[in-house]
Formats: sequence, structure tokens, C-alpha cells
Amino acid sequence: MKSIELRLPKDFDKSFTVFKEVGKSFPCPWHYHPEYEIVLVLKSNGRRMVGDHIGKFDEGDLVCMGPFLPHVWVNDPKFINGQMDYPAEAIVIHFKDDFLGENFLNIPEMEAFKRFLESSNRGMVINGKAKAEITALMEKMPDMNGLQRLSSLLLIFDTLSRTAEYELLASPGFAKTVNVKSSDRLNKITEYLIQNFDQDITLSKVASIANMAVTTFSNFFKENYRVTFVEYLNTLRIGYACKKLSEKDQNIVDVAYECGYNSLANFNRQFKKYKQMTPTEYRRIIYA
Repeated sequence: MKSIELRLPKDFDKSFTVFKEVGKSFPCPWHYHPEYEIVLVLKSNGRRMVGDHIGKFDEGDLVCMGPFLPHVWVNDPKFINGQMDYPAEAIVIHFKDDFLGENFLNIPEMEAFKRFLESSNRGMVINGKAKAEITALMEKMPDMNGLQRLSSLLLIFDTLSRTAEYELLASPGFAKTVNVKSSDRLNKITEYLIQNFDQDITLSKVASIANMAVTTFSNFFKENYRVTFVEYLNTLRIGYACKKLSEKDQNIVDVAYECGYNSLANFNRQFKKYKQMTPTEYRRIIYA
């Protein structure tokens, strides 16, 4: 299932878009677009696919996604077949990073929100108090006038910039970037892994790039990335494998070797560990 790019219409007198999606099911196919997107599901349930993440959604589901991240919401069959006595319903916000001017995100007041947006390239489910605050604002936005909408969007930005109540969805390997921006050493490690995850990477090799002893590097990596080096490397590889499986009708054996695995059995084992399904099952869901 190849994702398609959608160019979303925007009213000439509005700097960003807020709309309510209502119908027997959500109509958009597997797609991406240059806008950031915030989706609040009011009614319906089903399967949510964001990058290489596949999960369930229900009423109250709140997701924020960055530009060009493929995604789709697939309603449960009862909605698709018109067997429910109420329609599927969601509120959607689209905006670009320059919708209030080219330097909008570079002003000092936006620094915290700008850091938040750097994680949105993987998509995130918003939870807890932040979810409650944003939901209360979004439910009213379709009926607001222009300035009220803008004020509410800025309040949403403020809530997002202060929260840690979210779960990242797509893997770093799918997004091709990582939510790490704290030091040159971390950036150097991250860049090396992203550029070389399909090669035979050893712990000692990456430790030498970081100019650290192996044991020191292992502890440093776990502290900063919150997973072990091997776990992170597998996350990159499996994320990239999902991208290849979803965009090209490529032999699974070829995908395994292209992602850096020298054994199909190991690839299948790691894929099931991180995605709770086999590569064949993943492709079957993607093409369903």
C-alpha cells in the first residue's frame, strides 16, 4: 500500500485549518501531507496506522503528527458498513510551521513548543491532563470565529510544550530521525546509526566514534536513549523494514538483508519481538 500525498484545501482568509470530519467512516486513504496534524476522535473506533505503528483507536483518541508522516484511521466494520446508529466523527487541525510568519517558531516564546514539534515526526498519542485540556479546546473550535480559533490553537501549543504525557508511535527507523538534541556527541552517535544501521555495526565501533570506552558508552547510551544500544539498533532496522514492506512489493528476504540482518530467522524473530507480528502478517494488514 503506497502512501499518497494529499494537498489539503485551506480557506484564503484563514492561516490554518480546523474542520469536523463526519460520515459513516473516515474517508482519507493511507496518505501524508506537508502540514502538522492534530486529530481528536469524538465518535468511532478502529485501527490507527501512523508510520510503522499499528494500534487501536477509540473515542477520545488524540494524536499529533508531523509533516509527511504517512497515516490512516480505519474504522471498525460496523461503521464502514453503516451498521451504527450514529456516524464517525472527528475534529482535525492542520497547520504549517510558518503559518504565522517565516520566523514564528524561532521567537524565544516558541522554543519549548519547537522542541515538542521535533518529536512529532514520529507521531504521538497525547494522554492525561494535557489530553483533557486540549480536548476541551478542540471541541469548541469548529464554532469559533477566527481570533478565538487562533487563541485556542496557541493555548494548545502551550499545553503541548509543557507536557510529557505522550507516547511516540512510529519508530526512529521509519521516521529517519530521532528525538535527540542535547549535545554534539549524541547527535554524532544518532547520525552515524541512522546512516549505517544496514551495516554490520558493533558496540565497540560506535563507542570509538563517541570517543568512549565500551562499558562507559553502554551506560551513557542507556541513560540518554532509555534503551540499550542493541535495542535501539533493532528499532531502527525494524522501522526501516516496515517502511520497505509498506511501500514496495519487495521480497521479505531482500528486506531483511537490506536492513542489516544476515539471517532471515533473526530478522523474523526481531520483527515479531518489536511489532508483535511477523513480516508477512504486517504486510497483510498494510495491504488489507
